[in-house]
Amino acid sequence: MSDPVATEDRALDLFVLALHACHGYDFSGYARASLKRRAEQLAADLGVPGIGHLIPRLIYEPAVLGEVIARLSVPVSDMFRDPAVFAVLREQVLPVLSSYPRVNIWQAGCAQGEEVYSTAILAEEAGLLSRCRFYATDINDQALARAAEGIFAARRIPGFAANYDRAGGRGDFADYYRSRYDLIRMRRTLRDRVVFAHHNLVTDGVFAETHLVMCRNVLIYFSQALKERVLRLFADSLVRGGYLVLGTRETLQFSSLASCFEAVSDTHRIYRLKRAWPPHEA
Repeated sequence: MSDPVATEDRALDLFVLALHACHGYDFSGYARASLKRRAEQLAADLGVPGIGHLIPRLIYEPAVLGEVIARLSVPVSDMFRDPAVFAVLREQVLPVLSSYPRVNIWQAGCAQGEEVYSTAILAEEAGLLSRCRFYATDINDQALARAAEGIFAARRIPGFAANYDRAGGRGDFADYYRSRYDLIRMRRTLRDRVVFAHHNLVTDGVFAETHLVMCRNVLIYFSQALKERVLRLFADSLVRGGYLVLGTRETLQFSSLASCFEAVSDTHRIYRLKRAWPPHEA
């Protein structure tokens, strides 16, 4: 009699191969336990008996792809999530960026836009918004479409506003959105500074020459080898002296790139590129 656990593990391997072969998404480096848990939940929600039964639908029903990516790519965040991180950005990073005539900020893995709009608010309060161009990217096209709209449920306002205040907000959070019924929409002056684009951190290359890369709570779902690949991508994307911000549960400590960065605040996972990373040798 076959082992159900081993069977489901083999099904997960085939599912990952099918996703890459048919659609170009490579989840092979993602943390396996997290990926398996999400795939099992997806199978249950789609009404199929196991991960293996997702494969025919993935191949023959293109509309299923969006749901798969939405469920595997974890599009969850909050405005000013971890307020102390944004306080350090306000106090130590933006004053340095203000010395540049133009500033490119890359929000990698932008979810539904909460963090890129948070950073745009910081830039406005620093008098820097008109010189900034934000590039918000994600593998999840559905999340990108929602993020570009800049619309959030009004019930989230108390949490957003509290985080804004704890991050050292200099005004009233209500100044940055317009309300209608049970929704809010971020002001056009913020939305117009953001370019939303599809980008796969796993397979795509350098996105732009950037002064600040924000990628928080994305690497925790990657294997160590994939983390190295993505961190190299960020190092190659940054100007010398540019900043990298990771999630509070992520670190450069065990990375081969650690020596290329200096910690602005290791507690808050904010780093600055101090020298170029050597070209990759095959």
